[in-house]
Amino acid sequence: MQDPKQKTVSSKQANDSVAPHPVLSDYYESAETRRKRVDGMFDSSAEHYDWICKIMSFGSGGWYRKQALLRAGMKDGMRVLDVGAGTGEVSLLAQDLVGDKGCVIALDPSSGMLGQARKNGVKRASMGLGEALPFPDNSFDMLTMGFALRHVADLRSAFKEYLRVLKPSGKLLLLEISKPPSALSTAFLKAYMKGVVPLATRIFRRSADAEELMKYYWDTIEQCVPPHTIVEALKDSEGLEAKRHVVMGLFSEYSATKADQS
Repeated sequence: MQDPKQKTVSSKQANDSVAPHPVLSDYYESAETRRKRVDGMFDSSAEHYDWICKIMSFGSGGWYRKQALLRAGMKDGMRVLDVGAGTGEVSLLAQDLVGDKGCVIALDPSSGMLGQARKNGVKRASMGLGEALPFPDNSFDMLTMGFALRHVADLRSAFKEYLRVLKPSGKLLLLEISKPPSALSTAFLKAYMKGVVPLATRIFRRSADAEELMKYYWDTIEQCVPPHTIVEALKDSEGLEAKRHVVMGLFSEYSATKADQS
């Protein structure tokens, strides 16, 4: 099987690329060095990541993710690919929803995060990038991505890959955190996510790496392209019925359906 990190994109794709955010020079020097740096941050923080997510969401993250999966139509017997699976929070919920007749594959470029996902109970895991999926065309009924869209290199390349591996009429669900519409709400959220959460991580987990990751996490949210750019990139990738559903003014659920080729 081809190493997904070695797969290249065409010159046209490169020219039409849409990065989810600009180069963040506080963490890496260029777009070319981003992948190694980001993977390193996630690898070194993997053992702390579940704890961070629980305090960051006040323990409500699992409930919200499950409701989002149900809204998207996940059901028993589906074959699901969870891209950017991290420690497996979405994958584990999906495993319960699709049951023994279904199949969930957790995919992530970080070996540390996938190792933690396996410890958490993820049954099938694969290492790879969203922009170069190591699976054949028309393989999955649904593709999910939980709060990892900001970490891909190019939205258009990723979306084309996501739709490629979906079966005709297959469904795409991308969960993301977006800046609130008001400046005041954004300021409060920034103080919490870039101040309180990293500080708590440093104090209670004694991990400078995990502290830095959480600061980076907020910076990717703050610098992310606006939601309409993401929706348009989905439509440009032939995602039918591409749309955004917003929950609490903060959580974005981007969805699309692959065309029925019959």
